[in-house]
Amino acid sequence: MTDPAPLLPTDLLGRWVLHRTVHDRLAGVTGTVAGTTELTLVDAGTVRWHEAGTMVLADRATPVWRTLTVRHGADGRWRVHFEDGRPFHDWVWGGRVRHACAPDDYAGVLDGGRRRWTVRWEARGPAKDLVLESVLTPAD
Repeated sequence: MTDPAPLLPTDLLGRWVLHRTVHDRLAGVTGTVAGTTELTLVDAGTVRWHEAGTMVLADRATPVWRTLTVRHGADGRWRVHFEDGRPFHDWVWGGRVRHACAPDDYAGVLDGGRRRWTVRWEARGPAKDLVLESVLTPAD
């Protein structure tokens, strides 16, 4: 359930326990990612979003991590970028976001509240059909 007002990345600063379910519908396999997500204020208009954990898919455990940057633009909107600076998606709380990555298409939703939030992605393309569902709860 979403808070009455949409949350900004600065509302979610801190360390979070990450639990992600990975559904690979093409392979017929479901796995998990367990780890942490940390949102850190870099400056007034920049938040660093770092995830690290272990993915267990079938009987294989693999370390995983990624770093994103969320930037506040001159137009007043927040946008999520990959670590190398490429745009990923707009920060839209409670609504759908899209990321076109030819030949694949990603549709996602960020939602929840200050004590529990979620990120859900569906990725579809010629070689993939994935659903990634993340639940984040306070680490403290």
